[in-house]
Amino acid sequence: MNGMEYKDIIYTVKDQVATLTINRPKQYNAFTGDTLKEMTLAIEAAGGDPEVGVVVITGAGDKAFSAGGDVNWEKTSGADRLILEPYNFHYTLSRCLKPIIARVNGFAVGAGNHIAYYCDFTIAAEHAIFGQNGPRVGSPAGGPIVNYSARVLGHKRAREMWMLARKIPAKQALDWGLCNVVVPMAELDAEVQKWCDELLALSPTCLKILKASFIDEYEDLLGQYDRNRRLILTPEFWSGEQQEGARAFLEKRKADFRKFRIAKKA
Repeated sequence: MNGMEYKDIIYTVKDQVATLTINRPKQYNAFTGDTLKEMTLAIEAAGGDPEVGVVVITGAGDKAFSAGGDVNWEKTSGADRLILEPYNFHYTLSRCLKPIIARVNGFAVGAGNHIAYYCDFTIAAEHAIFGQNGPRVGSPAGGPIVNYSARVLGHKRAREMWMLARKIPAKQALDWGLCNVVVPMAELDAEVQKWCDELLALSPTCLKILKASFIDEYEDLLGQYDRNRRLILTPEFWSGEQQEGARAFLEKRKADFRKFRIAKKA
């Protein structure tokens, strides 16, 4: 154990496997900035713990891995938290030299989806659903969080996933390359353990070298967020589109973004 006390996550280490569980099942394991800070600290702890050989990320319950950012938090938080905390977590996740498995036990949508594809391996239950919500609810994401998906899926599928915000069933996600294997929920833990055991039987230094090599392959992506941050921080977006998306989600209606496209006068 790393000695930290967490509120939104459960962090355990057993048999050389560190498990980080987002523990907000009533919110479909949607996170706040505080949750992300805890997750960042837990990944740092696992990466620096000589006892840990593999890291597993999952969500509490059997309905959701994570539904992404908590919309109530997004509606009331400042742009700095919405930008910096997700970026810091993804940066930490991508830099960890231990193998990381996403155990997807239900919805992996919004940030839950890109957390899953940032992991080295993604093992999903048959009822899992993947996909993005951003353009539908006015929740911005950009930079490496988005463009790394093109390295995973190819540009056509990545743009389809991000720009159309369609939901992707587990079997389709497997076909696309979003996950490594899909199993019945009853077999999910056994399948994750099988992968952990296989990784733990290998040379830890060789695995670190391999991970460092994969990190080098997308190093060029990690510094690209400044351009996207300038787009996100415009007052017009923050007071208009983002608020409309959040309100529509909370009011269970379809957002109306048409009013933010100003028609040219004849």
